[in-house]
Amino acid sequence: MIEKDNKKTIRSWAFFDWANSAYNLVITSTIFPVYYVAITTTKEHGDEVTFFGKTFINTVLSNYALAVAYLIMVVLLPILSSYADATGKKKFFMKLFTYIGSFACMGLFFLKLETLEVGIICFVLAAMGYVGGVMFNNAYLPIIASTANQDRVSAQGFSYGYIGSVILQLICFVFVLKPELFGITDKSLPAQISFLLVGIWWFIFAQIPFKALPKDVPKESSIGKRIIKSSFSEFAKVWNQLKQMKFLKTYLTAFFFYSMGVQTIMLAAASFGAKVLKLESGSLIAVILIIQLVAILGAWLMSLLAKKLGNINVLIIVVLVWVGCCIYGYFITNAIQFYALAAIVGLIMGGIQSLSRSTYSKHIPENTTDTASFFSFYDATEKLAIVIGLFSFAFIEGLTHNMRQSIIALASFFIVGLVFLVILRKIELKESLKS
Repeated sequence: MIEKDNKKTIRSWAFFDWANSAYNLVITSTIFPVYYVAITTTKEHGDEVTFFGKTFINTVLSNYALAVAYLIMVVLLPILSSYADATGKKKFFMKLFTYIGSFACMGLFFLKLETLEVGIICFVLAAMGYVGGVMFNNAYLPIIASTANQDRVSAQGFSYGYIGSVILQLICFVFVLKPELFGITDKSLPAQISFLLVGIWWFIFAQIPFKALPKDVPKESSIGKRIIKSSFSEFAKVWNQLKQMKFLKTYLTAFFFYSMGVQTIMLAAASFGAKVLKLESGSLIAVILIIQLVAILGAWLMSLLAKKLGNINVLIIVVLVWVGCCIYGYFITNAIQFYALAAIVGLIMGGIQSLSRSTYSKHIPENTTDTASFFSFYDATEKLAIVIGLFSFAFIEGLTHNMRQSIIALASFFIVGLVFLVILRKIELKESLKS
């Protein structure tokens, strides 16, 4: 039995966020989107590209590819997590997805317009690796931290992630903005080196939590049984538990809707700056760095506010601010306004991610060994939200050829999520009165 609230274990666990957040920053948010738009925009075809014989708008293709990756994971996560809980193989799958993701990032080193198909496949595999690794890492939160400390520990993980990703981003930033320092003349090479570095960084720093987290121990209940049957029994058990838990059911519904907005904005921000505001790559990377740095403050600030106001009340406030950001984003026309929005988004992004994870973790039954299965529903909810959010964003852009219309549509997702958070607040009050 692992000792809860052990500082060394918690620090090691937080290094998984340090390791994989480099992917989230460099690949999904900064250098990859800018590089991708640059190599897929030509004088001859504009922003249209051919992918396995079919024509797409470049950003629509990348959004669809990411959505497909997440959709695959939505299907796989509950099955694999149930298998992991039934066989005691959390760390095995955490490693597997980490290695898939990190090597796929290394594969993006070869991405050019002529190798678009292979590049998109690596892009999809990297996303799947990231999602799978995060889910199994999240499953350790209630194992290593007591309920009272989970907000703080979750914030620590996200803070490590933001710090680590910014450090690597700055290293990549030097390659992108000052290639002459390294004798680089190929304009594509700095971005390609950045993708390679992300994969190496992810692989190396993931070894810290792999070494410190408890080893996989097969469950006695699974010995001698058919593994598939045992896995489905595990899935059915957790599903039936969730159906009886009114708080978690309502929370996942609220989380689903506001995650559609949060995650889509995070993934589309750089593309919006490049295509709509015509910002240079240096300006875009600076903006994303602002978001990451402010997000560190946001994660800790929301953790402190949650102690005074309660998790749900803080989430309600943050979602209201997100609605305002969508409306403001529709009207921005210059870099200064984009920077101001980035600062606000960073503050609430760090807070809502950290607090969402810990709020869910705190309401998982204590002493359960099925943490991976429980968190699979959390992560599958988030990724399904991203699928719908990205498809909606891409569909509206494809229909209107205007990203601004896509951004304002995201406000409706936040509003629905807000309604369910208000309902959840009432449920929470009733439960507290009963106890």
